[in-house]
Amino acid sequence: MSQTNIIIAGGGSAGWMVAAAFAHFLPGHAYRIRLIESEAIGTIGVGEATIPQIQLFNQALGLNEDAFLRATGGTFKLGIEFAGWTRPGERYMHAFGDVGRESGLLGFHHRWLRARAEGSVAPLGSFSLNEVAARGLKMQRGPARTAQMLPGMPYAFHFDAALYARLLRRFAETRGVERVEGRIVSVERNGDTGNVSALKLEGGAQVAGDLFIDCTGFAALLIGEAMEVGYDDWTRWLPCDRALAVPSARAAAFTPYTRATAHGAGWQWRIPLQHRTGNGIVYSSAHLSDDAAAAHLLGNLDGAAEADPRAIRFTTGKRREMWRGNVVAIGLASGFMEPLESTSLHLVQTAIARLLKMLPGRGSAQAQRDEYNAQADFEYERIRDFLILHYWANARDEPFWQERRAADLPDTLRHKLDVWREQAHVTREHEELFTEVAWIQVLIGQGVIPRGYHPIADAETHADNDEYLDLLRQLIAREAAQMPSHSDFVAQHCAARASV
Repeated sequence: MSQTNIIIAGGGSAGWMVAAAFAHFLPGHAYRIRLIESEAIGTIGVGEATIPQIQLFNQALGLNEDAFLRATGGTFKLGIEFAGWTRPGERYMHAFGDVGRESGLLGFHHRWLRARAEGSVAPLGSFSLNEVAARGLKMQRGPARTAQMLPGMPYAFHFDAALYARLLRRFAETRGVERVEGRIVSVERNGDTGNVSALKLEGGAQVAGDLFIDCTGFAALLIGEAMEVGYDDWTRWLPCDRALAVPSARAAAFTPYTRATAHGAGWQWRIPLQHRTGNGIVYSSAHLSDDAAAAHLLGNLDGAAEADPRAIRFTTGKRREMWRGNVVAIGLASGFMEPLESTSLHLVQTAIARLLKMLPGRGSAQAQRDEYNAQADFEYERIRDFLILHYWANARDEPFWQERRAADLPDTLRHKLDVWREQAHVTREHEELFTEVAWIQVLIGQGVIPRGYHPIADAETHADNDEYLDLLRQLIAREAAQMPSHSDFVAQHCAARASV
């Protein structure tokens, strides 16, 4: 039985995630996996903040969590704080996990909205164990310690994307993946089928294959340049088109959450690692010059800059097909969603899982391609809507933000908002990434308060509802209070070597 040759074009986090997963799940006797990358080509590296699903990927590979964090300078992440997205000085958190506790058919936010209407409620975040722990700079793993009715805390990670790629490279190569050093200069196609047959490298070498994974980043050398797949441009909804990234000295106490701080023409990220802090500014070049963006970024660091800002230019959107012929685009080659909700590596992860499930044989795979592309389109579009919500639901005065409020919305987002405004109901279709509680935190956090709530919320007396909310808030506060600090937890379990 002959081997199927899989060629991964490009390294970085995306390429080595693909290589590691394929090496782990595909039988070596049936598949030969090669990854082509050039040391001379840098990577974007925006994927330093993640969402909890990254645990599933690491666990599937059998990676030890503490060893992974030590190797990547990683820290824990309980959510994302959004500062200034409504008005300067105001902030809220999109925390992972539950907010409150459902009561039968009644979602917790209906109880909270009733109490808010009656003028007697604590902030929504005080009913989230993740948020209370995050704001107290606390961390723990496992079940709650002080009350069985409380859930454990889901968490994600902050880590150095380059170090993660290095870790996965070691993992993949020990399992048979062959790394080929070289710059791709052209793509050879079969004149009869239109499929890619080989990649030509600088110096004349050719690498032939059966299935090609395009991880060449924004260049999209295979899916875009060679296969001529078009691009859906979403600039009209998400007009930021530039970013600058810079590392700064490690903060004294690294927070167990990412921070996204709005500014006059976009936002700035802060991602705390053990050995440094990752920072970047995302902005619209129509509203802010590159020099002004760099000055704003460097003027709002909480430690000394350790390099010059690195420029990234992008167009938010996606390929119209992420799988055409025998080419599958994964990572930035497939599309770009600004890292506002830390979805960059998640989109790589889901693409890998989707492809492994639909892996083609030697015959035609058009049905698989169509289904793969439909699922990918749905995933990107629903994430797009969630990001647009953050921009649209603002109360800032700058022209950029005024334009965001006035912009037309995709029909899918408009429908979700209409349903929410009536009676605080969140619709979630199929397996879209962001759950009801995620939407609720952003909607309420940015002041999109519905006109009503579920009538069952009025079944209890005012006093009973208040007592329930107060008890739950106290239990959450008590649980968070007994947790160790995030810094101490990292030092105890997964402190990185000083050389990281």
